[in-house]
Amino acid sequence: MNVHDSEKIMKLMRDSGYEGTDNMREADLIIINTCSIREKAEQKVYSQLGRLRKLKKERPDLIIGIGGCLAQDKGSDFIRKYPFVDIIFGTHHIHRIPEFVKSVESAGEPVIETAFRESVESLDILTLPQNGNISSYVTVMQGCNNYCSFCVVPYLRGREESRALPDIIKEVKALASCGIREVTLLGQNVNSYGKTLVNDHDFADLLREIGEIEGIERIRFTTSHPKDLSERLMNCFARIEKLCEHIHLPVQSGSDRILGMMNRNYTSADYLKKVDRLRSICPDISITSDIIVGFPGETDEDFQSTLDLMEEIRFDGIFSFKYSDRVGTPAADFEQKVPESVKQERLRILQSLQEEHTLELNKELIGRHEDILVEGVSKNSHNDVTGRTRTNRIVNFKGDSGLSGKTVYVTITEACQHSLRGNLFMK
Repeated sequence: MNVHDSEKIMKLMRDSGYEGTDNMREADLIIINTCSIREKAEQKVYSQLGRLRKLKKERPDLIIGIGGCLAQDKGSDFIRKYPFVDIIFGTHHIHRIPEFVKSVESAGEPVIETAFRESVESLDILTLPQNGNISSYVTVMQGCNNYCSFCVVPYLRGREESRALPDIIKEVKALASCGIREVTLLGQNVNSYGKTLVNDHDFADLLREIGEIEGIERIRFTTSHPKDLSERLMNCFARIEKLCEHIHLPVQSGSDRILGMMNRNYTSADYLKKVDRLRSICPDISITSDIIVGFPGETDEDFQSTLDLMEEIRFDGIFSFKYSDRVGTPAADFEQKVPESVKQERLRILQSLQEEHTLELNKELIGRHEDILVEGVSKNSHNDVTGRTRTNRIVNFKGDSGLSGKTVYVTITEACQHSLRGNLFMK
């Protein structure tokens, strides 16, 4: 989602006469679009600001802006700690960046704007593909109403706001006309799409309408909350041909006690029922997840419950993290913090188990023919091209750039930990 917000920022500044550069020392304007969902992301921002402090001393006319979740959280504190920063803008003010830049250019005074607005105007900024891209992101909603005890999103992105369905359809049609073949629908909780609209459209309705758009071959979406995964939405995997057989469904923990403390509003049994239902509707579906280890009060028994859940489900892949306190969230005040050494060891065990599952599942694909939408030349070899299966696995195989944007058939010949290899297959 932050990647797509950055694309919008680039689009706005190009429209204002700026051009992008890969050399920071050549830039007249540097904007850092931040994330604060986890501590590591924050630390990267502070490290970057340390480097920018030196650059600003060398070039006082350089304009530096900080946006995104960390800017929303810290606000004017950034200016006090980093007085060389010129612009601080929150998550509801992306559309005003050109205005802020002009203000700094003319008045030379810092600009700080982090107030939430009634409507997030940047949701409707259209970013057309650059450099022959075949895939694109489309934001369908922003914000979250769930208030999980560990998560800052509702405080930094605000309450849920869904875009009007016709506006999304118009954007996807524009992308298709520019050569986009795959769209990924974005939202902090996409499967609650439509709840803030005055009509009865829900996320299943949106998927069906996008599935009718000529030129679009594949539809993906992220991220989903298990409690909002409806029967209507699950049935879309059987009824919408263009909807890829992959869902990212964060479970966070396999312990019902920890799930309750997290305010997730489901149990491990609820989650398992939805996984079983998804697999009955779409047997080939790939299921990935997020898991947090070391949540306050997590015991060895709680952690074992997570491992047991992983063994039962056998995720295709996970994003796993050590819990870190986020200031302002209820969990930050919870007692019984888990020692760092314990969190590290639990993360190691969990990731090792998932690596086994992922490799075993990848090996089961050897010999199968897969539809691959070719994204371009592989970064690892100029003799290879790369693309993804409908289940979101990376596949590398011999080919040239002329295959980019095409859907080809590939026989899987080798399974690696994070990708597959194959050979072109002619039907």
